[in-house]
Amino acid sequence: MSMPSRTNGHSPSSHRNAHETGPSDSGRWSTRRIAIYALFVALTMATSFIEFPLMPAVPYLKYDPSGIVCLIAGFAYGPSAALIVSVLGFVPHLFMDPWGALMAILVAVMLSVPAALVYRRWHTRTGALAALIAGSACALAAAILGNLAITPLYAHITLAQVAAMIVPFLLPFNLIKFAIHAVVTFIIYKPISNLLDR
Repeated sequence: MSMPSRTNGHSPSSHRNAHETGPSDSGRWSTRRIAIYALFVALTMATSFIEFPLMPAVPYLKYDPSGIVCLIAGFAYGPSAALIVSVLGFVPHLFMDPWGALMAILVAVMLSVPAALVYRRWHTRTGALAALIAGSACALAAAILGNLAITPLYAHITLAQVAAMIVPFLLPFNLIKFAIHAVVTFIIYKPISNLLDR
């Protein structure tokens, strides 16, 4: 979920691939780029429906791998791509579960956009690790605060009840979730990046 190696002392610019974004190419919307963005959005939509519980005690808290797609889009094409994919990828859920979709969008954006910003400026394996940690920390905060703000509105439980779930359930669930996202992204980003370069 592995990143381009920067251990040989190359400059950041020498490792930038043709598909990556930066100040010089922001605003360029080729047909190929639009098609790839659409592919990332479609993959996010598809993977958002692959759900399974991580903790038997709270089976209604389910993991899905869509965040990995958002992270890869952000690493490959920058924060604007991360934002677009993180929002559009959950549009179908807005018609089925609006509150849950808002939570999913909030967390996906707070995961992928900060990670993409860090990785764009620190384009190394170490930078990728720092990006994933930064994105996970932002997403964790968003998930906890989002649950406190949104869950009482639709789950018919009080704010105090949600707060009581943070330490035993919400915190460990999200820590496991973002750890899986980070590890998988670190492992698979390089092969996918090579495919995008073809």
